[in-house]
Amino acid sequence: MAENAHRYRCACGIDVHAHVVPERLPAYIGNKLPAQWPSTAAAPDAGGLCHRHVMIAGKNYRTISEKCWSVTRRLSDLPDMGLSHQAISPMPELLSYWMEAADAHQLVRFLNEQIAMMVAEGGGALIGMGAVPLQSIDLAIAELRYVTETLGFAGVEIGSNVNGTPIGDARFDPFFEACEALDAAVFVHALKPTGMDRLVGPAPLQQVLAYPSDVGLAAASVITGNLLTRHPKLRIAFSHGGGTLALLLPRLQKGWGVFPALQEQVPQSPVEQARRLFFDTVVFDPPTLAHLVATFGGTQLMVGTDYPFNFHERAPIAQIDATGLSAAVREQLTSGNARRFLSRAFPVAAGAKESP
Repeated sequence: MAENAHRYRCACGIDVHAHVVPERLPAYIGNKLPAQWPSTAAAPDAGGLCHRHVMIAGKNYRTISEKCWSVTRRLSDLPDMGLSHQAISPMPELLSYWMEAADAHQLVRFLNEQIAMMVAEGGGALIGMGAVPLQSIDLAIAELRYVTETLGFAGVEIGSNVNGTPIGDARFDPFFEACEALDAAVFVHALKPTGMDRLVGPAPLQQVLAYPSDVGLAAASVITGNLLTRHPKLRIAFSHGGGTLALLLPRLQKGWGVFPALQEQVPQSPVEQARRLFFDTVVFDPPTLAHLVATFGGTQLMVGTDYPFNFHERAPIAQIDATGLSAAVREQLTSGNARRFLSRAFPVAAGAKESP
């Protein structure tokens, strides 16, 4: 075990799925405070860490530790996880698509600038992934330009749906066109999932069961909506291993061959499209991860952890090693694929060859 721990500390993994919550959120400066405007409040310390409650609509949405905002704490955890770099994005609930667009824009601008300060403090180990108010395409594009051109971020995080509209809907085309033009990576995280009324049990089942369902449907909507056909240079990744997509894909492929209406709607094979998408490795099970590699290809999976929340992968490189994949595929999963996905943060030197 000690030998394995040493090996992981020496690894150079790149985590594409990790979150930020500022220690304090700004007071609203408009005329009427939105009901969903978030704040943080002091919480009892535990385990030697400072904690705060994230308050939304007067309720404690989640209790978080200082690892959400402390760069020092975050950097100290990376080596034992086998990581050299981490892409950081807001806690998805802070994306705030359900607010008025102008209010949400004010909040995400604050979040983006907080992330920029953390990136600067991280000394090259942290990579910014910003937020945009996607309920307004115009404001979202403006903020996309700000985070990429002014703050130098590698891309943005978006939700799996925007107030119930799947991201494969053509109404978001102008935004994705701008992402393509700016060479911005897009990381899709499950958000406000459908099907909550079908779950029996406590609130954490939203993260455990509903998130994978919603992100799987989001990825399927990108395929059936032909997003990559219209934007072939777009780099888009999905959290939680793409959720249910790997199990839905054989049915979608079979249906594509059976139903003329589906083939008319989707001119390119669903499997071929799926193998152009990126996915993280947050599935907590080596055989499942090996299945995702077999389904989507060794060039499309990247380390993800969901750090620093309690429900995160604490040994991502160990999970990859446990799959028994070849050394070449292991290198792709641990860092090579993330370097391609986050290419704004890892520009290829002149004359050098990019990894496949």
